Amino acid sequence: MEIYLIRHTTPAVAKGICYGQTDLDVTETMQQEADAIAGVLPNNITEVFTSPLQRCTKLANYLFPKHTIELENNLKEIHCGSWEMMAWDAIPEPEITPWMQEFVHSIIPNGESYTQLFNRVVQAYNAIQQKSLKPAAIVAHGGVLRSILAYITNTPLENSFTQFQIYYGCVVRINTLNNSYEILHNIAPSTTETHKPSKY
Repeated sequence: MEIYLIRHTTPAVAKGICYGQTDLDVTETMQQEADAIAGVLPNNITEVFTSPLQRCTKLANYLFPKHTIELENNLKEIHCGSWEMMAWDAIPEPEITPWMQEFVHSIIPNGESYTQLFNRVVQAYNAIQQKSLKPAAIVAHGGVLRSILAYITNTPLENSFTQFQIYYGCVVRINTLNNSYEILHNIAPSTTETHKPSKY
C-alpha cells in the first residue's frame, strides 16, 4: 500500500517566531502551492487523515473535496508550550540552552519533547497503516513527517532535520511493503525557515 505524506502550505506567521500547535492560518499563496501538490498526487487515494490545525485541514479539504477527512490529534505539530508565538530570540537563555543541546529528549516548558512527538505520531501512523487497505494521504506538519520518515528508515531523531529536508507543500510517497519512500514534490522557499534562535 502507498501512503502519501503532505506537508501544509506556507503558514501566516512572521519569520523568527516559535510555533507548534498554535492554530495558524495560511498565506495567500495557498491555492498556488496546493495546485502544485495536486499535480503529483494520484487519483486513487481513498482515505485522508489530517492534523486538526487549520493550516492542514484547509489543504486537506482543498485537495480532497469529495473525501471524508479524518481529524487525528496525534498528527499535530510539536507542542511548544510556553514558547508558542514567542520570538525565538526572546526565549530565556536558561530554557533554550538545554533544549538546543539536547532537543530530542528535552521537554519544552509546558510543552513536549521531540521524543514525545515521535511516539504519538508513530502510534497514529501505525493505526492508519493497519486500517487503510488502499492508498491514503496524511496531511500534517514538518515535525510529523520527519518523525514518520525517521521511524520507517530507523534514522536517529537527532539526524532527522539534516536527513529529511522537508519544505512547505512537500509530498512524499511511502511504500508500506518495504518502507521505502520517494519525494515527489519539494520546493525550497525563497527564505529559509527559522526554528531556532539566531545565535545558533
